[in-house]
Amino acid sequence: MKVVAIVGSIRKESYNLQLAKHVQKRYAEQFDLEILDLSILPMYNQDIELDAPQEVLDFKAKVKAADAVLWVTPEYNSTIPGVLGNAIDWLSRVEKVMNGKPSIIMGSSMGILGSVKAQMHLRDILFASGLNSPLLPMNEVYVGAVHEKFDAEGNLTDESTINFLDSVISNFQEWMKQYV
Repeated sequence: MKVVAIVGSIRKESYNLQLAKHVQKRYAEQFDLEILDLSILPMYNQDIELDAPQEVLDFKAKVKAADAVLWVTPEYNSTIPGVLGNAIDWLSRVEKVMNGKPSIIMGSSMGILGSVKAQMHLRDILFASGLNSPLLPMNEVYVGAVHEKFDAEGNLTDESTINFLDSVISNFQEWMKQYV
């Protein structure tokens, strides 16, 4: 199974990027996960959507070719970051490559709620007509106090979080059988 990860932070030491890398490494035998780089995408502009830059075309092609999308989002001002909204805007226009594509959402924050508000907004967005993405139900991944759960090398060290992710990924693989 081919999965792409769309991480809503472009910060080099992003905890959400570290979370995506943990998933990529730990579950490498279950599925191939490619983490996409949102920093290369220009700001969405309807004036150029019909003649989009190559970076946008490549990004959309990778999403289209994937069996599923893993969204990993921080929370900025109680919602998703602008860089994530920009990526979603590109995905939802012209060739709507997310239409019907299954998704799973995760997120982390240094606060105790672990991006719960951003994920609620992202769920609503993914159900919009330009995206229409089925979501893995009842497997919310909110990693709170994330700065206490990774070591200095970016490795997830919190056993309860690791065990919970194992359970969610198992549920995700079972759920995906209806799509692949």
